[in-house]
Amino acid sequence: MSTLELSEQEIIRRNSLEELNKLGINAYPAAEFKTTHLSTEIKQEFDPEKDNLKEVVIAGRIMSRRIMGKASFAEIKDAEGRIQIYLNRDDMCPGEDKTLYNTVFKKLLDIGDIIGVKGYVFQTQMGETTVHVQELTILSKSLKPLPIVKEKDGKVYDAFSDPELRYRQRYVDLIVNEGVKDVFIKRTKLMNSMRQFFNERGYLEVETPILQSIPGGAAARPFITHHNALDIPLYLRIANELYLKRLIVGGFDGVYEFAKDFRNEGMDRTHNPEFTVMEIYVAYKDYKWMMDFTEEMVEKIALDLHGKTDLQVGDKTIDFKRPFKRISILDAIKEHTGIDVSGMNEEQLRGVCAELEIEIDDSMGKGKLIDEIFGEKCEHNYIQPTFITDYPVEMSPLAKRHRDNPELTERFELMVNGKEICNAYSELNHPIDQKERFEEQMRLSEKGDDEAMFIDHDFVRALEYGMPPTSGMGIGIDRLTMLMTNSDSIQDVLFFPQMRPEKRVMPDSDEKFIELGIPAEWVEVIRKVGFTKVDALQEAKPTKVFQDICGYNKKNKLGLNNPSQDDVKAWLTK
Repeated sequence: MSTLELSEQEIIRRNSLEELNKLGINAYPAAEFKTTHLSTEIKQEFDPEKDNLKEVVIAGRIMSRRIMGKASFAEIKDAEGRIQIYLNRDDMCPGEDKTLYNTVFKKLLDIGDIIGVKGYVFQTQMGETTVHVQELTILSKSLKPLPIVKEKDGKVYDAFSDPELRYRQRYVDLIVNEGVKDVFIKRTKLMNSMRQFFNERGYLEVETPILQSIPGGAAARPFITHHNALDIPLYLRIANELYLKRLIVGGFDGVYEFAKDFRNEGMDRTHNPEFTVMEIYVAYKDYKWMMDFTEEMVEKIALDLHGKTDLQVGDKTIDFKRPFKRISILDAIKEHTGIDVSGMNEEQLRGVCAELEIEIDDSMGKGKLIDEIFGEKCEHNYIQPTFITDYPVEMSPLAKRHRDNPELTERFELMVNGKEICNAYSELNHPIDQKERFEEQMRLSEKGDDEAMFIDHDFVRALEYGMPPTSGMGIGIDRLTMLMTNSDSIQDVLFFPQMRPEKRVMPDSDEKFIELGIPAEWVEVIRKVGFTKVDALQEAKPTKVFQDICGYNKKNKLGLNNPSQDDVKAWLTK
């Protein structure tokens, strides 16, 4: 990498690395560094009256330093938190050679470097638990400076808060922003809580294919690829439902999977093209049983994560205590629009959409039209956990027909804070009915619905061998985590959300700068102080440009003849 592509701080840090090498210090050692404690353990275990913890070994990243002659303080951050360390020159360097303190610590180490220290614990006059360093080992030299986030009197300054940078550089976000790591710890605890809930009931965690020859189990546009050896198209799965139900056919009473699914659709605050879903299928159960099961599970998650069921989500308090409200989708539409759409045909539903000013297109069948009405006029009203039940057959090609009304299905969705969190059915196990519904989906596809389901003939064949009465449920882990951690965006609960390609600004050529009258030897300096585009340079204040380039020339001992302020002003106004 050219030094012109590096900031001044990056150049200084690389120079420090070279100096460490000259001192015979490997800034990236291979050997294991054995620690005895984490920062939280030291704070919890240390008792000043007992004067315990006479030898501890910890490792972490330098987050701040206060150098004061022969003694200094620093703060390091490990996996659990931060702790202060105290460094005394004569204690670290008991012999004649004081290089480790005077040169290495004071001059060659930087905020962001990872070090290991050995020492004993004491309490400062300010009451701060501190490690008195007796030995120091460099474990990794940081070549890029961290954003420095300052806090004073409860206010945060210079926060690393730009979402574009936070999501693209999650590693920096985790280092400097307190509370970010906690979101992801809670996400793991949430999944562990679910696993415990299922495992205690004897259900088996399984894995099913991610690459599928037919993308079934949901109405969504898939990602497509090609397998060269087999010379066939393959799809990233949009759901794992049909494979899990094959396992129920095969004799398992209960199976579940935490799956990565992929849908080639839009991105917004609650959608990412790659997302995590948990699906579970239990034999000899129905959707009423699954509603009870689901609300018990969600209540348990809230208690496991927070010790209570009422949680703050944005400006609302949402209570996950059982039981949850239940209402049919047709009753919900009637309640919020005053229109009873039950029994309506496609033409009548299109008239309702026109009356309600809902945008639709010619490819939509009855199911999509009802879904649009509910989504536009009803969904946002369900803030507290609510089961929306009994969807029309046209909306639910994999659900069993309702036992009391064959026009409906035994299906529910759990709505919380105006969004769908989970989807569940009494699973359709009638192979002839299933095939007919797949064929109806194909007709919708021919009308232009690119989210209509494919026909999975092998799944129909599996049903022909007989699947016991079964209930299944899928729940979005990302959205549930958003709720349980009070996060505004799905990007806040994904370590590495999908992002648009990073924009790289191409610097203007040397010739463009020279055309302004800038001597060729000064072009690199001008870029070095931050002006890679002529337009940006001409928008800057001449006095600032003059001070920056002359200061850089002096500091880096380039030996160039400084221009006058009038020269710089002429460059910027040409």
